[in-house]
Amino acid sequence: MSAESIRELLEREPFHPFRIRASSGMAYDVRNPGLVVLMKSQVLVAEPKSDRYALIPFLHVAGVELMANGRPRSRARRSK
Repeated sequence: MSAESIRELLEREPFHPFRIRASSGMAYDVRNPGLVVLMKSQVLVAEPKSDRYALIPFLHVAGVELMANGRPRSRARRSK
């Protein structure tokens, strides 16, 4: 996952919340684009109304999921 892919989601009008999945299995919800900082090799995601934040190297960003109503969009099930 590149910085440019995340930048596109952050600059999207209107903004749609998304979740960043790390290779460790952790997930970081982005509901406010102002709480995300893209750096050269990592992304910083701050938690609102707290002093907590996560630094995620782009190398460890496994993917992103768009969220609907504050929840990840469910994937369609395959019929057998």
